[in-house]
Amino acid sequence: MIPSLDEFRSGESRLKGLRLVHTHLNGEALTRDDLTDLALLRLDFICALAVEEDGLPGKAHSAHLIPENSDGRYWLQLDPLHPARMDLDFAGFIQDLEDQITRRQRTRKVASRERAILIRVETDPRSRQGTLGELKELAQSCGVEVFDAITQHRQEIDPKYLMGKGKLSDVVIRALQIGANLLIFDHELTPAQVRSITDFTELKVIDRTQVILDIFAQRAHSRDGKIQVELAQLKYLLPRLIEKNTAMSRLTGGIGGTGPGETKLEINRRRVRDKIHRLEEGLKNIQKGRNTRRSSREKAGLPVVSIVGYTNAGKSTLLNALTNSSVLVEDRLFATLDPKSSRLRFPRDTEAVITDTVGFIRNLPKELFAAFRATLEELHEADVLLHLIDVSNPEFEEHIVAVEKILEELGIAARPTIRVFNKEDRIADKELLSTLCRRFDAIAVSALNPSTFRPLLDKLEWLIHNRATPNPAPAAEEPSPGSESLAEAQ
Repeated sequence: MIPSLDEFRSGESRLKGLRLVHTHLNGEALTRDDLTDLALLRLDFICALAVEEDGLPGKAHSAHLIPENSDGRYWLQLDPLHPARMDLDFAGFIQDLEDQITRRQRTRKVASRERAILIRVETDPRSRQGTLGELKELAQSCGVEVFDAITQHRQEIDPKYLMGKGKLSDVVIRALQIGANLLIFDHELTPAQVRSITDFTELKVIDRTQVILDIFAQRAHSRDGKIQVELAQLKYLLPRLIEKNTAMSRLTGGIGGTGPGETKLEINRRRVRDKIHRLEEGLKNIQKGRNTRRSSREKAGLPVVSIVGYTNAGKSTLLNALTNSSVLVEDRLFATLDPKSSRLRFPRDTEAVITDTVGFIRNLPKELFAAFRATLEELHEADVLLHLIDVSNPEFEEHIVAVEKILEELGIAARPTIRVFNKEDRIADKELLSTLCRRFDAIAVSALNPSTFRPLLDKLEWLIHNRATPNPAPAAEEPSPGSESLAEAQ
């Protein structure tokens, strides 16, 4: 048994300062378990000494870790030698090895203190989510530098570690080589899985839900937005307050620690529930204020148009262009969190209130969905929904399905809706764009070019004037291998 090594030194580019020497009674070489211990414990060196039948020492089989390399190797096994012939200047050798690891890591040095490896375990080889592109955007949106992305295909998810134990060992060694200190899983991890993976890897571990919560915590500026984010964070952390162990301590600070903070993790479950109750009462008061504002709009007789869509589809840009507003616009996920409303005047002097809502995302965390229900309920007052779609995104069909699924959960899928393909200026093949517009019953615009708005404004004004439901748009088709799509055209 190897004792606990917590008291020994540790560093991103330093080894443990320990050598492991043991015997193999049958004269065998280093085993996979030996090499795994070398990597996971970040040992300086491992040596298995063979024992001859007469009890005298045989050859020594040894190995050490190596810096990042093009071959993808994690360790180097040396030629077996008799102990009497081992004349290695060990102190100098280890100093040189650590210097090489440090120099290789410096080629990746960044300002961010969070350097992540993204991980997804995929059971469906046909899934397009295995690219981890969206998770990379989410991580970068909250200031994390992504060093690597790993997808493992398995028959089924491992209930304890999510991925195979051997593959997780490789991830740990990879993190040592490249200087990563954070693992982000593109899944919603259970508290038990977070503890198991953290204890095994000794790295900070968070999941996709926590990344999204952290982005929301950074972007919330209004009082109701901050309350909703804190409520979502506390509901997420509540089942993880069973015990204050090393896994939980690594969840504090940096990404995943914005918002309630470490003091919230240290309070007991009863006080967390009390805090959740107070926040929910605060949301009820905010709801009353929204109801009052909605009543004022109804008295004024102004129709309401709500822009909905996948995050970073260009909703805020479209709102600014339609109403000459100055809502914050950024090319990143969830740039807009607090709803914004402006007055829209049509060419025929008709007026309406147009609202920019928080962007949707696939597999929206249930804690966020519940906390932001008060905000999303604003959509129930909309006379018309503008479903904005980034047609330049190769996965726009999946985005349509994700948004319409959320609208169904909110009970407003039957609301008069206009599908709008945004960023049409990025599509070189105009014939393909025209085909896609017919297929999805959509209107193509560029939010950066107001001259493309006329067909949209005409249809929107007609809908508002007649208050009639347009011809129902065909449901977004699930992407199939032979389907016509933007990705294939490109």
